[in-house]
Amino acid sequence: MSTTRQPSAGPVAPSGRGRPWLLAALAMLCCGWGGNQFTPLLLMYRDLGGYSEVTVDAFLGAYVLGLVPGLLVGGAASDRYGRRPLMIGAVAVSLAASGVLCGGVTGELPIYAGRFLTGIAVGIAMAVGTSWVKELSQAPHDPAADPGAGARRASLALTLGFGLGAGVAGVLAQWGPWPMVTPYLAHLLVTLPALFLLPKAVETRARTAAVRGLWADLKVPAAGHRRFVRVILPMAPWVFGSAGVAYAVTPQLVGDRLGHWSLAYATLLTVLTLGTGALVQPFAKRLDSFSSARGVIVSMVLMACGMAVCAGDAALRSPLLGLCGAVFLGAAYGIGVVSGLLEIQRIVTPDDLAGITGVYYALCYSGFLLPAALAALSPLASYAVMLSVVTALALASLAVIVLSSRRHLPAPAPVPVEVPAD
Repeated sequence: MSTTRQPSAGPVAPSGRGRPWLLAALAMLCCGWGGNQFTPLLLMYRDLGGYSEVTVDAFLGAYVLGLVPGLLVGGAASDRYGRRPLMIGAVAVSLAASGVLCGGVTGELPIYAGRFLTGIAVGIAMAVGTSWVKELSQAPHDPAADPGAGARRASLALTLGFGLGAGVAGVLAQWGPWPMVTPYLAHLLVTLPALFLLPKAVETRARTAAVRGLWADLKVPAAGHRRFVRVILPMAPWVFGSAGVAYAVTPQLVGDRLGHWSLAYATLLTVLTLGTGALVQPFAKRLDSFSSARGVIVSMVLMACGMAVCAGDAALRSPLLGLCGAVFLGAAYGIGVVSGLLEIQRIVTPDDLAGITGVYYALCYSGFLLPAALAALSPLASYAVMLSVVTALALASLAVIVLSSRRHLPAPAPVPVEVPAD
């Protein structure tokens, strides 16, 4: 009969000194950069590469194929092998993905492969990086941090990575040389130093030899918690659904009015959406409420408003109205992603954190399929009609959350052991 080896104590940062979470956040930023640098380039691949809309959507699909296993397996693997090795691997895969994407000038295969690798890297960064930053933002590593600091820092790092990646890639593709290569070289230059710095990061989870197999570790009982099912589940797909509508659907609605500026406009929408999301995230903790899911509710109100603006823009095809929609949806994204993280951190133990984080982000990313679904349905109905229906669905989700949030309070979170500073 096999036994479980007691883990040795992992490295611990001196209490109250330095910011050990920064390297973990940097790794998340680099992976987020690589994940979203492709988004504003969709128009470029259609114009310069000659790829059809169906093929470009397939490129996005390859990303999701890598993302889901990265999210679901990465968290469980990091519980067993440690956060740092998994994040080093994620950054290395992100680097490799950009290198492969540079070969996209030769055909479709490198793009499919690069996007698949990018998805794996982002999935691991979301599940493992979020847990790692959260653990490094509490005692004994950062005893002065408030309880919501970890969720805010992790979400902000990822959002900044998404925004910077899209912004830099879009600018280089619009005005730089070799538009199908240069954007990825920028990511390589930023990420390579991070890969060499990561081995110095503080580990928060010692490597263990567990009795059960990794497949058993993939089970996440907390995903069946009533608070998760009735509050988080109705909100999560809207997190990236909002981003997808803001910077994947809107450029197509007004592209014919912008001429050769269409790529720059798509880049602006992406940066504006994610920049707004980053700016509002520090306020998400103030909205958070143990009893009412106030942060989630505010996010969904903004979501419905943003979708309504985009529905109007589909009828009027106004670039300015598209920018307004991006602000609403960016605010909804920023508050929603942080509020969801705060909710799940209240209903799990530390051993379940990485796993439930992976499930949460997988649900969030399911919303990224919304633009593809709208494109598939466009022969049957106009975007104005479809986005009006999407607005109604957002309002229905809001109603479910409001009715459920007070009935199913989360289980009391484990009380952390405070380690006094030296």
